[in-house]
Amino acid sequence: MMEIKADTDRCIGAGMCALTAPEVFDQSEEEGTVVLLDTDPPASREAAVRRAVQLCPSGALSVS
Repeated sequence: MMEIKADTDRCIGAGMCALTAPEVFDQSEEEGTVVLLDTDPPASREAAVRRAVQLCPSGALSVS
């Protein structure tokens, strides 16, 4: 099981997470910051989630 953390205080709203793994991440309508859609995504989405974490320019995402 993978644990995803999203720090909305660090998020700058670049949207790379939502573009890379739209089933797991979205952006807030109001502030443009990351919204976690799936806190426990299936193993089939792990690669996309890890790529989204790598692409995040502000370091707001982490996975363990």
